[in-house]
Amino acid sequence: MLVSGSTRRSFLRAVGSGAAALSAAACTGFATSGNGGMIFLSTQFRPADEAERFRTLLAAAAPGVGYVTIEESPFASQVRSQVDAGATKIGLLGGLHGDLAPLADGYLEDLTGLLADFGARGWSAEYLKLAKVGTDRTWYIPWATASYVLAAHADALEHLPPGVDAASLTYDQFLDWAVAARRANGNRPVLGLPAGPKGLLHRFIQGFLLPSFTGGQITTFRSNEAVTAWQYLRELWANCVQSSTNFDFMQEPLDSGEARMAWDHVVRLVHAPERDPRDWRMLPAPRGAHGLGYMAVIAGLAIPKGSTDPELAQRTISTLTRPETQLRLLRSNGFFPAVDTAIPADLPPAVQLEADAVRKQQEAPGAILSLPPVGLGQREGEVSKVFKDSFRSIVLDGADIRSTLDQQARVLQGILDELKVPCWAPDPAAQLCQVG
Repeated sequence: MLVSGSTRRSFLRAVGSGAAALSAAACTGFATSGNGGMIFLSTQFRPADEAERFRTLLAAAAPGVGYVTIEESPFASQVRSQVDAGATKIGLLGGLHGDLAPLADGYLEDLTGLLADFGARGWSAEYLKLAKVGTDRTWYIPWATASYVLAAHADALEHLPPGVDAASLTYDQFLDWAVAARRANGNRPVLGLPAGPKGLLHRFIQGFLLPSFTGGQITTFRSNEAVTAWQYLRELWANCVQSSTNFDFMQEPLDSGEARMAWDHVVRLVHAPERDPRDWRMLPAPRGAHGLGYMAVIAGLAIPKGSTDPELAQRTISTLTRPETQLRLLRSNGFFPAVDTAIPADLPPAVQLEADAVRKQQEAPGAILSLPPVGLGQREGEVSKVFKDSFRSIVLDGADIRSTLDQQARVLQGILDELKVPCWAPDPAAQLCQVG
């Protein structure tokens, strides 16, 4: 059954704003909200309404499983402390790649055989490679995914340069489009980017711009190609709506007409086309010299060492990764399937638009999968700040690009040296991540 528009707005707004999580762990153990049975500990669907919708799905799909949410920071420490003590109270784990990958060093069960038992469910080769975390074994099963795309209103689409395919843009064509739309609008820009205090522009730089221009994110951070990428972003910004520094969720300025084209997370775009979906298109991100860089938010399912019920955990993973259950999750909580399954035609039109764009982005020739930072824990915000500060200095304040990147590279390397973590996609997973 489709959720109502008001319900969708509620859960999507909660995702985007990072609403307060449910309390998951007490010093004496975990509460299961009355569901009882095996504990499924997860960093996903923490807002209360999302959690309850997922519990409803889970009760029908896997009876006897209690869903408990927890924030990312204490997630790994809870698992490690229980496994190290030989007193695991958890049966199943759910989290993003960055939540689960650091636990592959002795805290998760090997799921290679389980994956083989599932047969051809259509996971992408990239997702399966990530689930191996640089080893020859599978440590989690890909569960669900989300991404970021472009949104464009018909008013902006009118000014697409002749001969340009909106669904297969280069970055140069994207800039030309923004310039043409600005000129046609009385020299007032129509492109908006989420550069507000809670906006996700740093994800655009990390997962889209730099991989497309340089092929990497960290190992190419201060390369000559990175300088070119930042020069490009300066030009693009000159054709952005001036108030973009106030935009946190692009669906709001798109809906009001303050912007007519934008890039953002799918959750932060979906409301804009709800009233008149026929006037909107959702599009894959542009491509650069190295390919189409895009960031995927990938959630997985894992079994901790000493699981309280490994057989039920395996059955639950099997159920949650079946195509029909994946589509139920899309309808209820807005995350897209990780397996290859046809998206039904009776989805809300706005979600259908996004689903098509996400699929085209993933399947584009030369696509470069990027991930949010992995294994940084509470210090992830410091790494994101490096990209935010670089944007502020280079684009907003006009600082010299090379010297700014050199300075920020030292900050970034200092964080990585302290954490001693490998790089994450699209950079090679070297033992220690080195800023290049």
